[in-house]
Amino acid sequence: MADSYMGKFLLVDLTNEASRPVPTPQWLKDQFVGGKGFGAKLLYDLVPKGVDALSPENALMFFPGPLTATAAPSMRACAVTKSPLTGTYLDSFFGGRLGPEIKYAGYDGIIIFGKAPKPVYLWINDDQVEIRPAGDIWGTSALEANALIKDEIKEPEAMLATIGQAGENQVLFALICCEYNRQAGRGGAGAVMGSKNLKAVAIKGSRLVKVHDPEAFDKACQGACEEISLSTECAVYTDGGTSSAVPWSNEIGTLPYKNYYTQSDPQADKIGDEGQKKHLFLGKAACFGCPIRCSQMGAVRTGKYSNFITDIVEYESAALLGSNLDIHDPRAVAHLTKLCDEYGLDSMSAGGVIGFAFEAAEKGVIEAPEGITLAFGNVQGAEYLIRSMAFQEEDLGRLLSQGVKRASAVLGKQTMDYAMHVKGLECPAWGPRGTPGMGLAYMTADRGGCHQRGFMIGYDVGDEYNGVPVEMYQTKGRAGILIELQNYLAGTDALVKCDFSQCGVSPESFAAMLSAATGRQVDEDYFDLLGERIWNQTRLFNVREGFLAKDDTLPKRFVKQVLPDGPHKGHCVSEADMDYMRRDYYKTRGWDEEGRPEKKTLQKLDLDKAPVFMERP
Repeated sequence: MADSYMGKFLLVDLTNEASRPVPTPQWLKDQFVGGKGFGAKLLYDLVPKGVDALSPENALMFFPGPLTATAAPSMRACAVTKSPLTGTYLDSFFGGRLGPEIKYAGYDGIIIFGKAPKPVYLWINDDQVEIRPAGDIWGTSALEANALIKDEIKEPEAMLATIGQAGENQVLFALICCEYNRQAGRGGAGAVMGSKNLKAVAIKGSRLVKVHDPEAFDKACQGACEEISLSTECAVYTDGGTSSAVPWSNEIGTLPYKNYYTQSDPQADKIGDEGQKKHLFLGKAACFGCPIRCSQMGAVRTGKYSNFITDIVEYESAALLGSNLDIHDPRAVAHLTKLCDEYGLDSMSAGGVIGFAFEAAEKGVIEAPEGITLAFGNVQGAEYLIRSMAFQEEDLGRLLSQGVKRASAVLGKQTMDYAMHVKGLECPAWGPRGTPGMGLAYMTADRGGCHQRGFMIGYDVGDEYNGVPVEMYQTKGRAGILIELQNYLAGTDALVKCDFSQCGVSPESFAAMLSAATGRQVDEDYFDLLGERIWNQTRLFNVREGFLAKDDTLPKRFVKQVLPDGPHKGHCVSEADMDYMRRDYYKTRGWDEEGRPEKKTLQKLDLDKAPVFMERP
């Protein structure tokens, strides 16, 4: 009977220049569904314990979900690997058309091993798979490589994942550019791609994606789209994308300013939605099948950085390359973000690293090269560091390209006090002093400091939970709320849904679409149990790699330094707060005191007897 799976993965061995399809096991679909679920299980099965993330033994995988490339609104795909930046499980999500094209080519995912002896790119045209030389393309930016490869294969409609110079040089927070404005950004998947001498993956497919019950599926999709159209949160994204979060974050006291020294910025509005509308926005764009259309396409038309096209500068980039660096010209922030995209750097980690470097320079720990000023507010200093890290041009750039955790370990001199990371992943742009639930989310996120594994800010600043007001600053009860969020998000990330769509689409609609697409009947509670299974599976990987309770912690600045001003003046997330929330979280999760899933938890989730996907090729 028809369903929305394609029935096979594409396995690529770059070392031996070989590829072959392998069946998608039914048990894998039943227990892990797709997307993040597939990635969580397959990374554990296929990557040996303790391997260097930049070695040929690491796997790089691309997974759509069972609703990707269908009429279901706002579905995406993800890249999964072991992170070279953190050593943890890593998934990084991206929109656009690359995910659907994987399924059009006939695959439920692409699994890449090994290392090519020379630079190559992968060209997938339905069943035809070629590993082609990329020597002439190596050294180009992520955007240039896209255009050059499309010209070479004579397929302008092919979809590409490319790396820039940062990925080639194995900068530990290099990203994968999935078409022009959609990135698999966090954790260094681009460095893994570069370590394999893989410049790009180009895909074109001609197959249809079927569903089990077309009539029921159309009805479910219409219902989901209607929910999005009625959602006030989705309407905010349509109007200004996430840039509207800049003034809101500043108002509630969570916006990073000067390397998180404080969490409010008197000039924040300049880089928010109104400032960007004035200087950047011209029109709207959308990912494949998305009615939200959060992209605000435009151009920098005036000033020093004029004459280039830009997408919206979304919240994280605006905050971390803007207010965090004390830079308030949205054109300058767009320019810095564009450089990150071209060279293939995660703009979030880049902003965190530059903020760290500016503070270290301010304190006299590092010295800027002649003619360069490393100081808050200096755009040229930020631009210099972005290029220096991407191209590995000088000792300072090479050091900082390893991320703030490693850089602070080398520099010493109390730089760890302001190295803003969790497990090595630079922090997102939501300062948690005053919002302890968000702090717990960072502590326990499976890929390190991440705001997309349970966005607790709303509850922390006064939203109700199950009809009961959540008391500000209290740590009691935060673990239970967060776990529910983490489970549901991980479950729906198996689909792979956009975070914005889930602000509108109900669990009932997600369940109805999945049921009609696959023929497997599920209800609105299904994603909670599925997500709990996936969350424990990623925890098993991290525990195997040596991550325990000692690693579930926050940067010293969030713990030792109370806020000097703003709405949460005098607050921090203390050692006692962390200890209480961590113990409560582990107990509620069914983990032991070190954060290892207990046997009864694994049995409940059928993880104690899950089959192994396959032996390593």
